[in-house]
Amino acid sequence: MPHQPFVYLASQSPRRLHLLEQWGVRCELLLPDDQEDAESLEAVLPGEAPAVYVQRVTALKLAAALLRLRRRGLTPAPVLCADTTVALGRRILGKPKNAAEARAMLGDLSGREHRVLTAVAVGTLVGRSSRSWSALSVSRVRFNALTPAQIRRYVASGEPMGKAGAYAIQGRAALWTTQIHGSYSGIMGLPAHETAQVLVAAGIVLI
Repeated sequence: MPHQPFVYLASQSPRRLHLLEQWGVRCELLLPDDQEDAESLEAVLPGEAPAVYVQRVTALKLAAALLRLRRRGLTPAPVLCADTTVALGRRILGKPKNAAEARAMLGDLSGREHRVLTAVAVGTLVGRSSRSWSALSVSRVRFNALTPAQIRRYVASGEPMGKAGAYAIQGRAALWTTQIHGSYSGIMGLPAHETAQVLVAAGIVLI
């Protein structure tokens, strides 16, 4: 059989896992231990620009994952991390904490163009140190004007929860998406072109 690329995926996102497998990249999950406070890594700093934020968070996630890999003594392989955020101007729209916050986010996105920023990074352990490669994808998305009833029904479906900006482009939100400029897979959470660049830099053989 031909050699399959192998990476650790330090993400709980089923969309990222599915995309990597679709691209022929064999993955094993490298998820945080119970004692790790992974959520704290996503805290926004005062006045932080969206692009700075998403790249900083991805770098923090990668550093934590490489420490996890070393601590567990697992077979060496590249580790991939990513983070996605939605931005209205300089305002960062992360994952909604509850249904009310999801409805508010979708109301703000209604009838407007916004940006979806996904940073991706790959790292490897090299002796006592490490090496890393990173890239950033920025896409623009425009929604139709949404009625309060549409927003309520969408939030009631549960799809917005756990999603940056309170929506999933590959789900029902596609029904009111009028324009996309950029990377569709990046809006999903893992930009194909940028991910290929960092994987190849880390020595993973792709098509």
